[in-house]
Amino acid sequence: MSLRASDTEDASETDIANKQDDEDYLEVKEQMYQEKLTSLKRQLQQLQEGTLQEYQKRMKKLDQQYKERIRNAELFLQLETEQVERNYIKEKKAAVKEFEDKKIELKENLIAELEEKKKMIENERLTMELTGDSMEVKPIMTRKLRRRPNDPVPIPDKRRKPAPAQLNYLLTDEQIMEDLRTLNKLKSPKRPASPSSPEHLPSTPAESPAQRYEARIEDGKLYYDKRWYHKSQAIYLESKDNTKISCVISSVGTNEIWVRKTSDSTKMRIYLGQLHRGVFIIRRRSAA
Repeated sequence: MSLRASDTEDASETDIANKQDDEDYLEVKEQMYQEKLTSLKRQLQQLQEGTLQEYQKRMKKLDQQYKERIRNAELFLQLETEQVERNYIKEKKAAVKEFEDKKIELKENLIAELEEKKKMIENERLTMELTGDSMEVKPIMTRKLRRRPNDPVPIPDKRRKPAPAQLNYLLTDEQIMEDLRTLNKLKSPKRPASPSSPEHLPSTPAESPAQRYEARIEDGKLYYDKRWYHKSQAIYLESKDNTKISCVISSVGTNEIWVRKTSDSTKMRIYLGQLHRGVFIIRRRSAA
């Protein structure tokens, strides 16, 4: 009986000890929870104030990344600006060069046209001096009637004066002079033939006519001697005195072509009639 009482007493003491341990564990656990909660509240307060160490560390890293990205963007902008500036300068120089080239070409073309017109006027004047013809228009004699007192005042006729006729010569100066000399011989009276005159000399065979070449212009291209020639094509230009000039076709008109000498860049006008008669002969050459 005493043994049971002793066992019961021991069990009661053990239960009491276990209960005390549970209470202590719960108290410690509650204390740890409160400490963690307090720590989290303190960190939240520091985060709101911006003094939290982890927040400051991450913000510093983000700031570095931001500054690096801004720096790269500024460098890219600077490189792109320099590239655009270089392209602008390059295009400006090209535009200025093209303008100067066009201006020189326009000036050369106008000079060539004026020289051609001057030559035509000189030839026309020479023709009038040799033939004795005059291009002056004689005034037409008109009869003026007396105006009656009641007649209205006549209104003067303001018609445009007719423009003088323009002549396009397809012959060279030498050929024109030769034709004019022939015409003057035909117009002069015939003299009696003397024994020493050429009419009493033994007749010689007549010279064979000059070779004729086929030449025409179609669709902005020249067809000459069974070959086609176009603008910017390199050629050799041969004349009757066996001179050979290296040229480039600069333009093809309707009845003539313009060629530019490669030696001094001067331009010449060649008419189809001159090509027909063989005054000038065109040969192909390599552009190189």
